[in-house]
Amino acid sequence: MFHHRITKLFSVILLALLLLSVAACNSSSRQKKYDYSSSNRSLPNANYGTVYTVKRGDTLYSIAWAIKQDFRKVAWWNGISSPYVIHPGQRLRMYPPSQKTTKKSGTSPPQAAYSTKQKVNKSAKPKSYKSKAPQGKVKRWGWPTVSRKVVSRFHPAAGRDGIDISGRYGDAVYASADGQVVYAGSGLRGYGKLIIIKHNKTYLSAYAHNDSILVVEGQNIKAGKKIGRMGISGKGSATLHFEIRKNGKPVNPANYL
Repeated sequence: MFHHRITKLFSVILLALLLLSVAACNSSSRQKKYDYSSSNRSLPNANYGTVYTVKRGDTLYSIAWAIKQDFRKVAWWNGISSPYVIHPGQRLRMYPPSQKTTKKSGTSPPQAAYSTKQKVNKSAKPKSYKSKAPQGKVKRWGWPTVSRKVVSRFHPAAGRDGIDISGRYGDAVYASADGQVVYAGSGLRGYGKLIIIKHNKTYLSAYAHNDSILVVEGQNIKAGKKIGRMGISGKGSATLHFEIRKNGKPVNPANYL
């Protein structure tokens, strides 16, 4: 009788351990499936020096980000003005026009890179604003969150162009330095609700995975101003992805903060 009870108890424990193991595997597979970390971003397959055909879901910002160039530069290369509307099937040059081409057409390059089958939506209301970003050096870079717990470090070779800072859901996200908001939205896949700030002609900073955005494009802001609230990343935890780009190229934020 006693032996029977021991055997039955052992079977129950074995079954419980098996169920826990299956649950852990399912949780791990779900996390992997929805992992939108910096090393697993779905960015446009654009390469510098080529002509890229716009795909559904692309934005000018995501394309410029993919080739590590300032989005205004890519817009100028293709004669695109604010609000930077592009269309599926449209062909964009991923390189600057020649000096001869620029002289013939004035300050704006020709529209030759466009697909002739596509028509620009002229009815779209332009979000026009003057660039008023600071022109001098960035005096000081401040931490974009109260938390300073870096859970993923800068490693471009592994696809990590910035750092991930963990915190609590809803924590305030702050501007790292004085500047102007040049992008505020969710058009870049893998970044969630994203804010990009231009600090001067050289530097941009980006704040990704926000739960909410508290600024608008064209807004001038001071260092330390609350610009958003921390949201949940694809890994299921409250995380801010923070990047600094110098002349369009990712640099290690840890060297600036």
